[in-house]
Amino acid sequence: MTAAPDMPDVPDTPDRPGLPSDLRLTLPRPLALPDFPWDTLKPVRALAAAHPDGVVDLAIGTPVDDSPDIARTALVAASNAPGYPATVGTSAVREAIIAWMERRRGVRGLTDDSVIPTIGSKESVALLPLQLGAGPGDVVVHPRAAYPTYDVGARLAGAAPVPVDTDADPDSWELPAGPDGAPAVPVIVWLNSPGNPDGHVLGVEQLARIVAWARRRGAVVIADECYAELGWAEPWASEGVPSLLDARAAGRTGGTTDLTGLIVLYSLSKQSNLAGYRAAFLAGDPELVKAVTEVRKHSGLLVPAPVQAAMAAALGDDPHVAAQRETYRRRREALLGATSAAGLVNDPASVAGLYLWLSGPASMSALDLVGAFAELGIVVAPGDFYGEAGAGRVRMSLTGTDEHVAAACERLRSSRARDLFS
Repeated sequence: MTAAPDMPDVPDTPDRPGLPSDLRLTLPRPLALPDFPWDTLKPVRALAAAHPDGVVDLAIGTPVDDSPDIARTALVAASNAPGYPATVGTSAVREAIIAWMERRRGVRGLTDDSVIPTIGSKESVALLPLQLGAGPGDVVVHPRAAYPTYDVGARLAGAAPVPVDTDADPDSWELPAGPDGAPAVPVIVWLNSPGNPDGHVLGVEQLARIVAWARRRGAVVIADECYAELGWAEPWASEGVPSLLDARAAGRTGGTTDLTGLIVLYSLSKQSNLAGYRAAFLAGDPELVKAVTEVRKHSGLLVPAPVQAAMAAALGDDPHVAAQRETYRRRREALLGATSAAGLVNDPASVAGLYLWLSGPASMSALDLVGAFAELGIVVAPGDFYGEAGAGRVRMSLTGTDEHVAAACERLRSSRARDLFS
């Protein structure tokens, strides 16, 4: 056998130590993705951290309160899990999802084949266009003020993301021209109600209007409803935020809710402080759920069995959700009063969800506002992160501890704050 020749001594590649300088790898290739927006906040965080009383970070909606005992107990009890969990989820978690959707969201007629647990909801936002087969040449519509992952999910599939005003009549949406010169027909319409970052709620009439518009064009409608338990203004506070799968929006066929072409996402991150568990699900058209399930099977996207047990327990317990909602209500009222005292205005249509959607003087850009907050030791997210509709606004999260929220309120009620926002 011929001995392998000795590798020549060549200098390391400057940017890849250990690799020969003449080696050029084919991959990775850059994907057509925007910069991760929160990475750009490092200078702002540094400025805020210099505040003598410390930083109050209200830029990201990360829950800070304890996960409920009922979920933690269920997680531990199910921790002996030597085998692989099924992609479709346990019968217990699917039953819990179906029962919760009927009890809390007024959605009836779901079956085992119309629900599936997922590894958080952001996974679905990023991957559903790809999992459903969207690709180059396709258009994916999403709200004009939107979490960036809707845009990213379309790009990962090779499709074109198009922001539209989902509060408006869909016939008024400005869509790019297709090959024939007519407005392109989207393959997916993303909705987010209550909205992140703007807190807008789509009523039954608007949901029904969008469903009808999409079905006439063969488009799938996907609604991210992760903030549905957090309605603050009437009628949403007492009646609940309507779901895309509500029969009044989806329509009926043969006496049952027509799920054709419809999917909703829901997460336990916010309602149950289970963001670290990555516990979520999707529900809707069984044919769409089946297609997603097949891709997830091939991809090995399995929700850990202990997490599924925790999900089932949390979905069956309403009191802990009500308690957490009351906590957020208190924090919201405190921050609303303090930001108003500083001269800031919350969007009047921001009536639900986990954020304030604030504007200041017309002369102040989103970055100007972020800088003014940082001078007070408070970190918020610039509205520009969420598209052009966020110009001149900032998003403030309610997910600070009571102590941090109280500190933020004290600073916002100071004369220094009034000067900064004037």
